[in-house]
Amino acid sequence: MTQTSPAAASQDSRATRDPQLRAQASQSPIIHVRNLEKTYATARGPLTLFRGLNLEVQAGEMVAIVGQSGAGKSTLLHILGALDAPTAGTVICASADVAALSQRQAAAFRNREIGYVWQFHYLLPEFTALENVAMPLMARGIRRAAALETAANWLREVDLEDRGDHRPGELSGGEQQRVALARALVNSPRLLLADEPTGDLDETTAGRVFDLIERLHRTHSLTSILVTHNPDLAARCTRVLRLESGRLAPLAYTPQTELSAGQA
Repeated sequence: MTQTSPAAASQDSRATRDPQLRAQASQSPIIHVRNLEKTYATARGPLTLFRGLNLEVQAGEMVAIVGQSGAGKSTLLHILGALDAPTAGTVICASADVAALSQRQAAAFRNREIGYVWQFHYLLPEFTALENVAMPLMARGIRRAAALETAANWLREVDLEDRGDHRPGELSGGEQQRVALARALVNSPRLLLADEPTGDLDETTAGRVFDLIERLHRTHSLTSILVTHNPDLAARCTRVLRLESGRLAPLAYTPQTELSAGQA
């Protein structure tokens, strides 16, 4: 990653002493996307998902992104989480210039700053729930004993402290997703990116998992972006954005908002 210039370091130093500068810094968006473009090469020619997409997210927000299947919602999360690179544009996420990161830097950035939850839990079947949660810590070089201790605390956070020695196949779908959530947050990231985190669950279980996401978002001062097709869950977020024709637009959302056929 790029080194901080002396001028920037001086400004950071002044910001720690000057209340006005501290207030300005606290209001800076944790996610800043300008003129994002993402184009894929296909057999039929270039396929452009985004062109001129802009997004700002303040620290502490919980933002829902909705839109038709194929609109690029998952791709947008992948770019924010340094899993994919933009074709053009500015993508600043948790103070990192995502497009400028090398593969090694991107891996370190994801491990340090991003908690990612997918629709499917992707737990390693040969390891216990406790070991699955501890994996990101051990990837950082933390000793196994310390990693397992922290993982046990996170299983307690998601109300699964008595299931740590169970393998994924011995857990229900909701329990597996709660383990995946603990694994996503075990490194204490600033950002939670969730791609249809309740999409594979029945309505009752989905509501309970979302309750847990809300609680962890609040108690751990997270900034969260969730892709969802569920209007009831989207309406519980700070704000809702619709991704359509490569752009994001605010949506006045209530649980009664009708989804288009492509979103069902």
